[in-house]
Amino acid sequence: MTENNATQKVIVLGGGYAGVLAANHLLQRPGVKVTLVNARPEFVERIRLHQLVAGTHDATADYDELLSDKVTLVVDTAERIDTAARRVELASGNALDYDYLIYAVGSTSAGAPEFAYALSELEDAQRLRARLQDVPMSAPIVVVGGGLTGIEAASEFAEAGRTTTLVAGPALGPSLGAQARRSAAKQLAKLGVTVIVGPTVAAVHADHVELSDGRLLRSATTVWTVGFGVSGLAARSGLRTDDLGRLLTDETLVSIDDDRVVGAGDAVAPSGSPLRMSCQAAMPLAAQAARTVLARIDGGAPQAINQAFAGQCVSIGRSYGTIQISRPDDSPRRAYVGGRIAASIKEMVCKGTLWQLRREAAKPGSYFLIKGGKRAERLAALLEHDPA
Repeated sequence: MTENNATQKVIVLGGGYAGVLAANHLLQRPGVKVTLVNARPEFVERIRLHQLVAGTHDATADYDELLSDKVTLVVDTAERIDTAARRVELASGNALDYDYLIYAVGSTSAGAPEFAYALSELEDAQRLRARLQDVPMSAPIVVVGGGLTGIEAASEFAEAGRTTTLVAGPALGPSLGAQARRSAAKQLAKLGVTVIVGPTVAAVHADHVELSDGRLLRSATTVWTVGFGVSGLAARSGLRTDDLGRLLTDETLVSIDDDRVVGAGDAVAPSGSPLRMSCQAAMPLAAQAARTVLARIDGGAPQAINQAFAGQCVSIGRSYGTIQISRPDDSPRRAYVGGRIAASIKEMVCKGTLWQLRREAAKPGSYFLIKGGKRAERLAALLEHDPA
């Protein structure tokens, strides 16, 4: 039913890349009142948290610069979504009513063992930075996890002059192609990072790490970059999720349980087949979520998501990097860019991400969505091979 004769209240939960873009994108239609709920009063550049630890960036930005002044920011935490009453219950005891809700709570660490430091939230990075300020430069550091976050963290520490070992697990940069992986390994070696591929971490102790092959590595500080988790808010609210806790939606990002709840970003699993957790996926999903809400308000049919990946960027210290060129489905091509040029591209991407958010705040609807066009075919193929 068309609802364009009345003001529509839309709550966006989460103030990360997806939440901010979705909130601004909604404002291209008059008559929409947008409220953004976020636990912190500042925006966190998660793709720069390793720089915060190293002291080369503060990894935060002011919401006044990124959000339209027509968006109401509420600094609080959502405890439960009452879908029957269309109300969000907050940790402060307050509650907010909505007509539509965009669920963009993002991702977090899957959890770090005792004696290890996570690196997925602002507070994690701040604790790790404080720890390193108390640790002599000569003391050994072990980074656990060979993904992009682990590579970036290890390289920052080594470039600062710290003795750093990266326990990559089965593969270094598993999402990269073979050529890009070799480039990253070569650049890590130049910085003096010792990379261990194969064994995993069996246990973390106060002063050492035990590997699955029995080796012991001295470690004054162990940094844990393995795995991601998501908020339990959707499950607590009676909304169905996947095994990780991501909100289950259809291909238009509408919850399979409630047509007034729309998902975006890392915390959503369209058709049970989520995209890679990244701001590269979060922002297109956010734009699509906002368009789905606007279509429903106007009585139209929302479009299915149609998003394409372009590549993966990993910084290796401040002067080097590796850019993996990807196919639209996120699989790696043979092509990559390495070295100083890649570092410049990565920095341009980081700055450009905030520029896109600022531009959307100034001119809602200006965000350009790169379309993929192949998701429906890929899902059909998956269902054909695994009908369960």
